[in-house]
Amino acid sequence: MPRSHIGGKYEKVNHPLKIFFRSLSLLVKGQIPLVVFVIFMMVISAGAPVIGQALLTPILNEALAVQNGTSTIQAVQQLLVIQAVLFACAIISSFVVQLLMVRLTQRTLHMIRSKMFEHMESLPISYFDQRTTGEIMSVYTNDTDTLRQVYSQACPQILNSAVQFTTSFIVMFIYSWVLGLISCAFLVLVLFTVSFIGKKSSKHFIRQQFDLAKLNGYIQEMTTGQRVIKVFNHEEQAKKDFGVINDNLEYSNSKGNFYGSIMMPAVNNIGYLCFAISAMVGGVLSVKGMFGLSATILASYMSLNKSFMMPLTQIASQINFVFQGLAGAKRVFDIMDEKPETDEGYISLVNVEKDDNGWYVETNNSKSQLWAWKNTKKQGKDMYRLLLGDIRFNNVTFSYDGKKIILNDISLYAKPGQKIAFVGATGAGKTTITNLLNRFYDIQSGEILYDGIDIKKIVKKDLRHSLAIVLQDTHLFTGTVAENIAYGCPDASREEIIKAAKLANADKFIELLPQGYDTFITGDGGNLSQGQKQLISIARASIMNPPVLILDEATSSIDTYTESLVQKGMDQLMIGRTTFAIAHRLSTVQNCNAIMVLDHGNIIERGNHEQLIALKGTYYQLYTGGLELE
Repeated sequence: MPRSHIGGKYEKVNHPLKIFFRSLSLLVKGQIPLVVFVIFMMVISAGAPVIGQALLTPILNEALAVQNGTSTIQAVQQLLVIQAVLFACAIISSFVVQLLMVRLTQRTLHMIRSKMFEHMESLPISYFDQRTTGEIMSVYTNDTDTLRQVYSQACPQILNSAVQFTTSFIVMFIYSWVLGLISCAFLVLVLFTVSFIGKKSSKHFIRQQFDLAKLNGYIQEMTTGQRVIKVFNHEEQAKKDFGVINDNLEYSNSKGNFYGSIMMPAVNNIGYLCFAISAMVGGVLSVKGMFGLSATILASYMSLNKSFMMPLTQIASQINFVFQGLAGAKRVFDIMDEKPETDEGYISLVNVEKDDNGWYVETNNSKSQLWAWKNTKKQGKDMYRLLLGDIRFNNVTFSYDGKKIILNDISLYAKPGQKIAFVGATGAGKTTITNLLNRFYDIQSGEILYDGIDIKKIVKKDLRHSLAIVLQDTHLFTGTVAENIAYGCPDASREEIIKAAKLANADKFIELLPQGYDTFITGDGGNLSQGQKQLISIARASIMNPPVLILDEATSSIDTYTESLVQKGMDQLMIGRTTFAIAHRLSTVQNCNAIMVLDHGNIIERGNHEQLIALKGTYYQLYTGGLELE
């Protein structure tokens, strides 16, 4: 038995038929003519051999008639040619089906991955906070691969077998309804066996996909955290935890494949038993001449009997892939059905300039330094409001889970060009304030105003375009240094990129790189130091020329010397911009217009550096070393 699961419970696949047909609809969507042609070719590849086998009785009868002098060899030859043509058609159509199914499958998977990624980009940050990267990646790789097996292997085989089974069944009843009833009895036994074993195996295949995702998530987490594992000597515990997840995967995989592997032999044996009993009963009836059964008819019937039971065996062999595919499809649809980030905003951000009457009008000149909020529900001069960078929180209360309050009825303001700092222990709510300003999350009560506009009314992409953020945890993308700096402004010129780098004091180390600004970065900047990555991220923020700047402990990962260089660049960047700074180093916030001291979601002190020192409260104790930030 497996050890207890790590990482939660797996979800069962509800409404499997609904999921199965939804999966098929993706295969058909936009490809109906090709799908219809493939089905037509499948019918030929499955039906032609059965008709060819059915010709065995006429061929034998004609051969016997030749011996008796009542027929000619030409009649036998004609039937043999027809039979050969049928078998040739089956071979050719089968080959065509395989070629077209590869094309259909890859087109469908391409469409599924595209739709998943497009939809994933519309999901809120909270979705990714609740899932590991490895689990999400598993959907794109393992779960879509199960759909590939269903599309390219299971569905064609099941359809082919269904046509072959139906055709054989009809011809068998035409030849002998008595023997047909015997085959029907065994058919019921086959269906019962497939249903019984299928229920057993499906449960474990569903769990297998869940366990595989957990394994991928854990490996990804441990791979990125190897330094921490080594530092804290956590190797043994990591191996134990991996063993639990690996055992769970082994158990679910083994049990699923065990039940899946016994299905085909079970159906095969039932088929052999059906063949044997049909042969015995048919032999007796043909000898006695009962029910019009002759030796030639019995020979054709027994040949068809194999074609009758073989499709059931083939269908049984594909059941495993179908169950795995259902589990994978559910996880794919879970992403595609996830509720996207809502955006009820109707106020957008546009470039403006003054006309001859002194009114602000919209312009296509992207180099314009003037930005304005455009209210699509108004007309005339009232339609535009100049972007200044005035931020106000009024009685804001927020909770991530609806239970634990993170921010408790806080109010604050930042006038255009002011620098506001947040100080407090971990979990006090500092970063949450900036997350709410970006609308990564929405508040439960209160309001957040941006230039007097409720941010809920602003289109999210425009709201975020007006903000630039430098995070404590830097993230660089695969590409050149220049491409990473220009990430928020893809059309930026090389001169603008270099100017941004100089502003962040990053140009000196960039020039020393092997290819300078064209140096290729891989593995999230694995070939750069933490300080160098932070400098690039600061340059990435500066090139956007934002009216509002958020610094989330931006210099915490930089040494003192580098910090002094960055601070000079940051001082230049912050001129004329509203800035929110979160910092553990109090030396970086002394020149702020206002400092907010937070504790458990409440602002307990506010003022500039001199005022808070004179107050001799929490900030004074932090500054003098009486308290330490946790």
